[in-house]
Amino acid sequence: MTITNAMRLLKQANIPFETSEYPVDESDLSGVHAAQMLGVEPDRVFKTLVARGGRNALYVFVIPVAEELDLKKCAGAVGEKKLEMVHVKELLGLTGYIRGGCSPIGMKKKYPTYIDEIATLFERIYVSAGLCGQQLILNPEDLRAYTDGAFVDLTKR
Repeated sequence: MTITNAMRLLKQANIPFETSEYPVDESDLSGVHAAQMLGVEPDRVFKTLVARGGRNALYVFVIPVAEELDLKKCAGAVGEKKLEMVHVKELLGLTGYIRGGCSPIGMKKKYPTYIDEIATLFERIYVSAGLCGQQLILNPEDLRAYTDGAFVDLTKR
């Protein structure tokens, strides 16, 4: 297993975490597939999405892999009139991460971070470790505290 920047940062902050790996299938980078490969229910595996608001402000949203981001709810949560998803081509330059390996921990800049409130139902959740095929397993409150995030209803459930 490769030690990622996200892992180093959590260690430096003395935040307990575990890791898990799964074989990457380039033809299916979906989070639901990742959850299946990990043998974990999709509600406990979270994907990291980045959206842009007015004046080019960026926001990070962490939601269960099987769910869809509700941009209206998200805009309301961050105080924007509307949001649009950052294009995949921009992701690496803005965050330092690629699609399928975007972690809410250790981005190039510290963006406002919002975690779907369903995370609070679990003792531990899975988020990307910063590489495709590698996951961090940690307490959602530890993730919220580390990212200075907030728990909010973010999805189209």
